[in-house]
Amino acid sequence: MPQETRGLLLRDLGPDEAEALDCDWPFWARPEQLAPEGAWRIWLFLGGRGAGKTRAGAEWICEGARCGAMRRVALVGATYADVRDVMIAGDSGLLRCGAADGVRHEPSKRQLHWPNGAMAQAFTAEEPDGLRGHQFDGAWCDELCKWQEPQKTLDMLLMALRVGEAPRAVITTTPRNLAAFKALLANEGVAVTRAGTFANAANLAPAFLEQMRRQYAGTRLGRQELDAELIEDNDGALWRRDWIERARVRGWPELRRVVVAVDPPVSVGEDADECGIVVAGVSEVGEGYVLADRSAHGLSPLAWARTAAEAYEAFSADAIVAEANQGGAMVGEVIRQAAPDAVVRLVHARRDKVTRSSPAAALYERGLVHHAGIFPALEDQLCQYDGTGASPDRMDALVWALADLFPGTSAKPRVRAI
Repeated sequence: MPQETRGLLLRDLGPDEAEALDCDWPFWARPEQLAPEGAWRIWLFLGGRGAGKTRAGAEWICEGARCGAMRRVALVGATYADVRDVMIAGDSGLLRCGAADGVRHEPSKRQLHWPNGAMAQAFTAEEPDGLRGHQFDGAWCDELCKWQEPQKTLDMLLMALRVGEAPRAVITTTPRNLAAFKALLANEGVAVTRAGTFANAANLAPAFLEQMRRQYAGTRLGRQELDAELIEDNDGALWRRDWIERARVRGWPELRRVVVAVDPPVSVGEDADECGIVVAGVSEVGEGYVLADRSAHGLSPLAWARTAAEAYEAFSADAIVAEANQGGAMVGEVIRQAAPDAVVRLVHARRDKVTRSSPAAALYERGLVHHAGIFPALEDQLCQYDGTGASPDRMDALVWALADLFPGTSAKPRVRAI
């Protein structure tokens, strides 16, 4: 409901009535933001970007703590920073939703406390075993599909969700084609609700909605990220999700070479294409490691060059490899401004994207490329692009990186060092 409408409803009420109505979440919530009926063990709320997932999870936890149904709660996010900044202190987080209850945050202990004795403890999917030894009667898991180890973390949580009359958990996430997520959907004890981005249009910036509609409506990425649909891997794509999953690692060994690969956008401004910026390296035994995805939308030439320069310094890279089909010498010049001491190699594509990408995909199929972490947007591009639709800039950057690190397996693009 728009804030203007909310203000009008509260304006003519007395202070006590206005406060009571303002805190009445079931009155303001959309139906899909409320916990479903039934004897479920897990409520899985699938939402697009900005659909109100966080608010739904926070309100459900606050209500459970307020009424005494939850005394010990686990809060699980991809990282501790995600739990702190989104689930606890975010605009729709627990501190805001529980303000009227007097919820108190102890950052040093990673805990929240309610005046009635209920307590919530923060955990991270980066350390699944951190859940061992604890027991809970409630839990909130946010963005499970970006977790480092989703299945192991979920297993550890469910084993700890064992006290009280009916211990339950809510999972709020945008769906992705992951084995752990698909197993959840198939579980009989899971109740599912869905909400797309545009269902919450009244609370989102019109400019944001218009850009999302114009750029992503009807696309596979839009159906996943905006409409909260589970999009299976594209059979026509060169990559397979299981190739990535079975080779995923949490760190990397000593690397012989590291490069920052850049696929510059054709246009500039808010409507500019995404600038693909991927960091990768090769080990002494000839295995590749994807270290970071620093890609971003709407960057000016100097801004994406600076981002590449920062990655070059952060990972002690040996070179910046940049496609120069669009922009030519300007690409090298702008990188040189941002990173005057960097080794820069400009590459020119002479074949179509699918042909150019095939050697890189073959490295994955052979198990020679490891993702050191989880890179959702990059991995979705790899497993969905079939030669049609929007340009996969992250994928392009990755392909340039691997072509430089594994020159014997590539279709040898024309390279010019500057």
